[in-house]
Amino acid sequence: MKLFFRKYGSGPPLIILHGLYGSSDNWVTTAKNIGNYFTVYLPDQRNHGQSPHSNTHNYNAMRDDLQELAEDLNLDKFFLAGHSMGGKTAISYALKWPDKLHGLLIADISPFISEADSQTSMDTHFTILTTILDTDLSGVSSRNEAGLLLSQGIKPEKIQGFIMKNLHRKPDNTFTWKLNAHSLFNNLDKIMEGILHRGVSDNQITGFPVIFLKGKNSDYLPESDFSDILRIFPAAEFIEVPDAGHWIHADQPDEVQKNLIRLLRDS
Repeated sequence: MKLFFRKYGSGPPLIILHGLYGSSDNWVTTAKNIGNYFTVYLPDQRNHGQSPHSNTHNYNAMRDDLQELAEDLNLDKFFLAGHSMGGKTAISYALKWPDKLHGLLIADISPFISEADSQTSMDTHFTILTTILDTDLSGVSSRNEAGLLLSQGIKPEKIQGFIMKNLHRKPDNTFTWKLNAHSLFNNLDKIMEGILHRGVSDNQITGFPVIFLKGKNSDYLPESDFSDILRIFPAAEFIEVPDAGHWIHADQPDEVQKNLIRLLRDS
């Protein structure tokens, strides 16, 4: 699949992958701020932003989309970062093509999943996606009206604002969603699944720096997973970012940018 992407800066190539409900827009400020260090590529993953829609949405497909983008850009090796769903895509890519990477940064996501956390996350995303699908935009004339409709099912204002970034006004002044909520809903079980199995140690990935960033106020990357992650990435460094939740790049952008630059210095 040919992904839409944005390009900023100059220097060694770095691809940053957004998370679920996100898009390349979420990382533009970061890309501009580190543009003196990297040539930053920000793709929209399938079923998000301006990239094509598909009934298929799983980590093998998103991993292969990334490889197609790297080939189209003639990138022999590059740095890779990903947040949440994008972090799982990045881990999946590193497992298949480790020789393509100079460095890897994973922002607030574990490659594993626990049954309890999985059900909680599934319930949350089920509510978000059903609300999007049930929101009738046909009579909406403003973003405020759409926001009021969305707020009936999605209560946290921060999540409402994040989802509203997917609202698109068409030339005829009607509204539509940029993301493919139908496909995300139908593939939610695949999005929630883990990339790795605990205890696996016969597929160690070495040869480049690996950083896992954990938002101190987030449960998406529990410390109990660190030892199993080290079985796969034995040189991985875990950094807890204070005053940050799951959207770590929004809560503490300077810390994320600092650690992206560290990848370059440590490679």
